[in-house]
Amino acid sequence: MESSEPLEVPETPTDVEPEDLEKLESEVKELAEKILHYRAALPEKLKNTFVSVLAAQRPYLPDLSEPGTSGEVSNPDAGNVTSNVPANGAQGTLEKIQLLKDKISSNASAMPVVVKRMQECLLKIDKLDSQNLTIHPAFKRKRTS
Repeated sequence: MESSEPLEVPETPTDVEPEDLEKLESEVKELAEKILHYRAALPEKLKNTFVSVLAAQRPYLPDLSEPGTSGEVSNPDAGNVTSNVPANGAQGTLEKIQLLKDKISSNASAMPVVVKRMQECLLKIDKLDSQNLTIHPAFKRKRTS
């Protein structure tokens, strides 16, 4: 049961041909370039996708700074407001207003979930009420007349 073929010995690093080595080095360089490209491009793509998904989930809330429905400003002096607040104070106020608008928008987009949970809780309460189970006295309200 002896085989007449000699066993192949794995190549050692010194037995690698220069052409194969150059080919492997070029492949490694290509992979490194791809990795650098993906590291640079993917975070921005992910951010844009995330922003668009969030924007699609939010309901449209009209901007409160828009003029009235007729397109005219109801108060003629509203556009000519003068302020004694320095420009950096006004910028801080604008940032606070924008933050408030963002919070209101996120709260409004969360409303359907809250309403659904409230409805589910009310259904569970109604179901428990209709079963006429004995409730421990510690959980009953004391009624005063």
